[in-house]
Amino acid sequence: MARAQFQKGQKVWVECVGAWAQIEKVQPVWAKGFEEPVRVTYDVGLGREFLGHELLLPTEDPAVNAGDSWRLMRARNKWQSADDCPHHPFPGTYPVVVTDKADWGGWRVPGAEYDRDPDQIEFQARLIASAPRLMALAQRMAAAVEDSPEDAPPEMQLLARDARALLKAVTDVLAAPNEGGLSGPAASRAA
Repeated sequence: MARAQFQKGQKVWVECVGAWAQIEKVQPVWAKGFEEPVRVTYDVGLGREFLGHELLLPTEDPAVNAGDSWRLMRARNKWQSADDCPHHPFPGTYPVVVTDKADWGGWRVPGAEYDRDPDQIEFQARLIASAPRLMALAQRMAAAVEDSPEDAPPEMQLLARDARALLKAVTDVLAAPNEGGLSGPAASRAA
């Protein structure tokens, strides 16, 4: 027996088409002698009916709010002493971006890669550590323009549109629907 996985009006990602759509009709297929539908298809306005496994829901990404504790730390370089690498910005150490409340987990590079271009790696580390704050800034800017678009200059409206597109690319996460029955609408973190 089949059960509906989506509701009418729900936003879904159509995997085989690569586009967002909205459920227009939930179409159960009934068979004589059965109390429940034998199959459920969904009309999303794309020219054919889709089965539940072809559609995905937007979900909230738990990692989005975890970015508050990202910070840049320095780790001791085990393979090179400060005397071996005087050309490094911080001889004898390399940057580590810690993304966990404990002092582990996150982003780091191999020593050979750091030695090849330490200035570029230092820049990347600062950028990654600042990413959650930059994301919050983009969200605040987009929200400010959205609250009063008529008061925002055209350049600010363009920047807010670009910020919303960038935030959507970062925050939209796809997930398969619950197999056991009807699933409620999942909230997207997109701004």
